[in-house]
Amino acid sequence: MSQIICIGSVLWDVIGRNPDAMPLGADRPGRITRLPGGVAMNIAMTLARLKMTPVLLTALGRDHAGEALIEAATGLGMVTAHIHRSDAPTDTYMAIEAAGELTAAIADAQSLEEAGDAILAPLLEGPLGTVAAPYRGTIALDGNLTGALLAEIAGHPAFAKADLRVAPASPGKIDRLEPFLSCDHATLYLNLEEANALSGTASSSAEDALSALGRGTPARILVTDGPRAAAKSGPDGIVRATPPAVLAKRITGAGDTLMAAHIVAEMRGALGADALVQALDAAARYVSGDDL
Repeated sequence: MSQIICIGSVLWDVIGRNPDAMPLGADRPGRITRLPGGVAMNIAMTLARLKMTPVLLTALGRDHAGEALIEAATGLGMVTAHIHRSDAPTDTYMAIEAAGELTAAIADAQSLEEAGDAILAPLLEGPLGTVAAPYRGTIALDGNLTGALLAEIAGHPAFAKADLRVAPASPGKIDRLEPFLSCDHATLYLNLEEANALSGTASSSAEDALSALGRGTPARILVTDGPRAAAKSGPDGIVRATPPAVLAKRITGAGDTLMAAHIVAEMRGALGADALVQALDAAARYVSGDDL
């Protein structure tokens, strides 16, 4: 099946970039872009580039920003018919990237959080699934949903047959993913900072963080560490791979790109280290700007 349900934030990314490092309070010239973004949308855009069919479950306002996102997503081949619409304003993400690193970011996902389980109706009441006939495909889920809603999803019978792929929204929201550690049908995608925050340790490598986090944990976990080696747990133990060395031109969305590429690699039959290498290569192309 090429259909993958993407649940979470779909919003506008407003990102300012400068090629040089920027200290606190710096005022520099640069380039500012406004593009569709949000974790779920970033994942869906990569899936669409890889010839999959993303189905978006999110909350968008009935404002101009929401209408424009619907138009953009539809134009990219995504299914938008099940998006929850409300009178709340469409969410926004704002970031500054300098010298190839994220300097600061603010994510306003208030409308998504306020929508709550209304965005899940197509999976609970049809047409995508019900409690009696749960969805059996792949679901990409992001941590911008409230902690209560994510905990409900982790134990909900309507999600029990799905292949859950879970991404944190940020290190500040990482505790929301804790319920998925006990799900044997979930895969978590974390960077080193997020993995350490979730395990309560201070590991210095992806493999060490994975070992600390994965003891007795039925969920599969993939941990990245920027340009250093990444590691993933699975039925055959831990596999590891090092991403290609590239000049970073953009950062926002790199982890989401890796997650989407890894999902597709596994769906197309790649296993273990092979799937991890394919995902790291896709993320490197994204960071370098080669897939623009």
